Amino acid sequence: MKNRDLLAVVEENARKWLSGSFDKETREKVKAMLASDDKEELINAFYKNLEFGTGGLRGVMGVGINRMNIYTVGAATQGLSNYLKNAFASLPEIKVAIGHDCRNNSREFSETAAKIFSANGFKVYLFDDLRPTPELSFAIRALGCQSGIILTASHNPKEYNGYKAYWDDGSQIVAPHDVAIVEEVKKVDVADILWDGDENNITILDEEFDKKFIEKAISVIINPDVVERQKDLKIVFTPIHGTGVKLVPDSLAAAGFTNVIHVPEQDVVSGDFPTVVSPNPEEPAAMEMAMKKAVETDADIVMATDPDADRIGVCTKNDKGEWIIINGNQTALLFLYYIITQYKKRGKIKGNEYIVKTIVTTELIAEIARKNDIEYFDCYTGFKYIAEVIRDNEGTKKYIGGGEESFGFMPADFVRDKDSVTSCVLMAEIAAWAKDQGKSLYEMLKTIYTEYGFSKEKMKYVVRKGQRGAEEIKQMMEQFRNNPPSELGGARLAVVKDYLTLTEKNLVTNDSKPIDQKVTSDVLQFFTEDGSKISVRPSGTEPKIKFYFEVKSELNNPDDFDSVDERAGEKINLLMEQLVK
Repeated sequence: MKNRDLLAVVEENARKWLSGSFDKETREKVKAMLASDDKEELINAFYKNLEFGTGGLRGVMGVGINRMNIYTVGAATQGLSNYLKNAFASLPEIKVAIGHDCRNNSREFSETAAKIFSANGFKVYLFDDLRPTPELSFAIRALGCQSGIILTASHNPKEYNGYKAYWDDGSQIVAPHDVAIVEEVKKVDVADILWDGDENNITILDEEFDKKFIEKAISVIINPDVVERQKDLKIVFTPIHGTGVKLVPDSLAAAGFTNVIHVPEQDVVSGDFPTVVSPNPEEPAAMEMAMKKAVETDADIVMATDPDADRIGVCTKNDKGEWIIINGNQTALLFLYYIITQYKKRGKIKGNEYIVKTIVTTELIAEIARKNDIEYFDCYTGFKYIAEVIRDNEGTKKYIGGGEESFGFMPADFVRDKDSVTSCVLMAEIAAWAKDQGKSLYEMLKTIYTEYGFSKEKMKYVVRKGQRGAEEIKQMMEQFRNNPPSELGGARLAVVKDYLTLTEKNLVTNDSKPIDQKVTSDVLQFFTEDGSKISVRPSGTEPKIKFYFEVKSELNNPDDFDSVDERAGEKINLLMEQLVK
């Protein structure tokens, strides 16, 4: 689309927001944007509708169809309501649950949605205050709801907010419902939205419901005797200003841990995230205060959650006594290694157990599963796809854990999304078990690498904002797809997997075969003859193109870890220089 044509469409979209259906403040802001000589803000706010991606509806707060505000929230809620009425037409009553995180406007957006759902005749369960995302997922199943939403932008910067929609199994919405709901939302005019709620249809959920969730969270403990012996484990925990502030410490206490150390400055709930630039436990800067507290208190482990408490960050001491962040791949490794080995030790393996990982997550997880005769599944990025695997195997196979590289893990299927609350309980047990064995989590990782093979992973992204950036990202993917490199890091390219065409091509044999996935996705994967894996995909929730690197090696002696790790890092840097421009 030419710039002139695009601007005409944008201006047409914006003028619709000058009608009396919108409040005066909104109309004035739109007028100013239309009158400005610089059309960049106008274009970015009105060039497209926010759509459901891997993490639902997410965007910068402000006026416009491509922004988070009460009107886009209202249209999404009305469109979802219209879809639910058709999908569950045979039910006498449709029920939905609503939660929100600490972000600015999250409470207003959640109350707006509650009114609209109730005005559509639905039974609405609304939490009385901010709650972790996994508790919303749990509530949908526990209360027999057909859907649910949570207002959150996960770990995005403070100017963002978002809207995650869930189905009746407690998972985020997948195909075909996701696309169909988007179509319903597109049909909604602001005049169609039923704004005037019915308070009689709204039930408030409070601390009594929290107790039910906590009871389930502590049910994942495998070795209660270990927890009892190590109950005074020194655990530093930070919610990074978010919703984990209460339920994580309460769950750890319910599990039997008596020595949870807080970071008071970050216990302050705030959508401005005053102590960090980015409230993301993947970022070292976000973990600095917690690691400083760990040094002061000689702690055993540091754990953190992001603003909506679905992601878990973990820190441990290395063999030099320095506090380091365990990356998401390593966190998933620790979880699944512990679950599988301890289930086997306790005689809990019955033969129908399975685990799930995403396609960009370390292949070492698959190796652990294979060597222990545990079935594993690969799925797309996003826990809605892990939940879909669970749904497909409901009643015939037993899910025992699943995770992804971006600090997400789900220890049990009573939640069908990333669950940092339950994960914190289980990770505390793992740290207690390691200490019981005279080890740290760092030493435990080296044991895993020695037994199953070494891998090192790193993710890098390129940011391209706005409509222009979206076009650049699209062109980058087309270039990789049409002109893949012949070699990477000095090794010949052996296999290319294209999830947009669901085709796997072996460049050595020149054979092709289909990829077993239900739907397509704009993801490319390159596998080299020396075992390296590089995945490339546009982010579904942010203006980024992401590159995931994994290189393999052997670690025959734990004492050689540093040298093996250094060489792997050099290999990843070489791959980055070649691919990320």
